[in-house]
Amino acid sequence: MVKNAGELDSKFVAGTYKRFDVCLDKGSGCVVWDESGKEYLDCVAGIAVSNLGHAHPKVLSAIRKQSKKLLHCSNWFNSRPQAELAEVLAKIAPKGLSRTFFANSGTEAVEGALKLVRRKTGKKKVVAFEKAFHGRTMGALSLTWKQKYREPFEPLEPKVVRAKFNDISSVRSAVDADVGAVFVEPIQGEGGVNIPSDSFLRELRELCDEKGILLVCDEVQTGFGRCGAMFASELYNVVPDVMCLAKALGSGIPCGAVMAREDVFSALHSGEHGTTFGGNPLACAVALASIKVIKKEGLVENARVRGEQLVAGLRSIQSDAIVEARGKGLLVGLELKSSAWDYCVKMINAGLLVTCPTENVVRFTPPLTIGEQQINTAVEIARKILA
Repeated sequence: MVKNAGELDSKFVAGTYKRFDVCLDKGSGCVVWDESGKEYLDCVAGIAVSNLGHAHPKVLSAIRKQSKKLLHCSNWFNSRPQAELAEVLAKIAPKGLSRTFFANSGTEAVEGALKLVRRKTGKKKVVAFEKAFHGRTMGALSLTWKQKYREPFEPLEPKVVRAKFNDISSVRSAVDADVGAVFVEPIQGEGGVNIPSDSFLRELRELCDEKGILLVCDEVQTGFGRCGAMFASELYNVVPDVMCLAKALGSGIPCGAVMAREDVFSALHSGEHGTTFGGNPLACAVALASIKVIKKEGLVENARVRGEQLVAGLRSIQSDAIVEARGKGLLVGLELKSSAWDYCVKMINAGLLVTCPTENVVRFTPPLTIGEQQINTAVEIARKILA
């Protein structure tokens, strides 16, 4: 007798997640199936991870090819997939970000950025934003906004000064001589899909230049085409000093990265930061294949077009439950007047996978391969539930 996955989970897995009552089994493109065979349109994509959809042939081919050669090697040695991925990232990243340190996740990328900032500036204070999310490990957690995540584990490092997102005067008030960097998500995903004004990130860049501090863009959720540009900071014509990456980089294989200018990374000396699994050949081979697919299949542009369609469709829903629909590319939030959890459950039961990053926002992050009719399907399911 096959044991129920939910029962096994509740008995043996650490209870740190609030889960929807669905056990996913397999996927293809933008569709997934649970263990009972029920089909869902996936507008989660592993939370902006599976940008190419599920079981993309180029990703599977890269896994098969590299797994027959070498899954892992120590960073004591050179690895061609890692070196080639670093070269590709330097070509597609905002100008000047030419050096990469590879990690395994977004929070590890943020940890690396924190150490890099400390080493480069010698300063122990940073600015982060209200409603920000940068991870749950101890350093990254200090930057994260939600008190329920932070308070049980305080005191944390580094010392963080909070500013209001999309309010440059608030940032200016927060910056003093002890601040070494400002950490910002170009678009706040976990905070409820909060979109900055057209000028905010540019004003932030100008302020950092004026004060001689580093601008760190956390593109873990917004990177690799998600928002209708390869990196969301490009939407605002802003080049950060440091950039954190993960999620879609590995198309589901754990892979994270910290990128920075040559003069910034030169402050971090040999042996001062490292990882066992970061930059392993398998993850890097998959990341290389993923970037090629994003470019070859025009997925950045598809994200922009399909995202505009999704936002327009959600805005067309006539419902007293809705405050607004907003987004950039295929990072879209539907803000509601009441708790989003129950609406998410109803949408999932109706065959549409979504998440609720905040109490009153339903988030849509489908694969960038999603088509016009699939967007229409997502909107109609949402309309049926909300109307």
